[in-house]
Amino acid sequence: MYEVASTYVSKEHQEFLKSVKRKNIMVRVTQLAILVIFFGLWEIAARYKIIDPFLVSQPSRMLKTMLTLNQNGTLLMHIWVTLSETVVGFTLGTVAGMFIAILLWWSDFLSQVAEPYLVVLNSLPKIALGPIFIVWMGNGEAPIITMALAISLIVTIISLATGFKEVDEEKIKLLKTFGATKMQILTKCVLPASVPTIMSAIKINIGLSWVGVITGEFLVSKAGLGYLIVYGGQIFKLDMVMTSVLILSILSALMYVFIVYLEKKLIRWR
Repeated sequence: MYEVASTYVSKEHQEFLKSVKRKNIMVRVTQLAILVIFFGLWEIAARYKIIDPFLVSQPSRMLKTMLTLNQNGTLLMHIWVTLSETVVGFTLGTVAGMFIAILLWWSDFLSQVAEPYLVVLNSLPKIALGPIFIVWMGNGEAPIITMALAISLIVTIISLATGFKEVDEEKIKLLKTFGATKMQILTKCVLPASVPTIMSAIKINIGLSWVGVITGEFLVSKAGLGYLIVYGGQIFKLDMVMTSVLILSILSALMYVFIVYLEKKLIRWR
């Protein structure tokens, strides 16, 4: 009897759930329709010379370029190089940024000392550091990953440190009243309350990591999607450039979907 009562759902709630499901389906269908219409109009405009396919390429030519690269055995290699560098830079930036932000929350003295340096480093154009990283670390993946880390780290630290400090002080005072330690306040109050801020910082970090890696590959690389973009531009094969940009868009979208999935899990935990 109890099980029947606990699983009972009113008709109104069922209708509400159905309306939410219909809305989500409509959103996905609309998103897909926009993509199909966009690429369809692009293809038509290029075929009928409304736009110059040499300058802006077209979906069919991009597909041919993708198939050619795959037949040569280089497509997956270039994708793997860029993706691995991005994942490493993204992971290091997120973990290191969260660790440093926790230290700044933990020590008010350290936070006040570091604040002007964080502001200066955040305003510094990171691309200007690229040649320095190359001289220090040589011609390889290290300066590319470091570039991604340099672009994403400071933003992560500032956003997370700000979010940690904006946690409700009344909750922290209540925990202190019950004798909670600093570590207990961090793990039981600050981190759970800051899940939206953490996820927001991670989402921003995805884009910044891609920017850092591609910028690094522009400067020094022998493989990767950034290398294909530079190489395609140098030999005026804009189909290769646009194909690389399209693949980058797909990869970044997949990473974003994974982070959204992770966000739902963390919100349930919170």
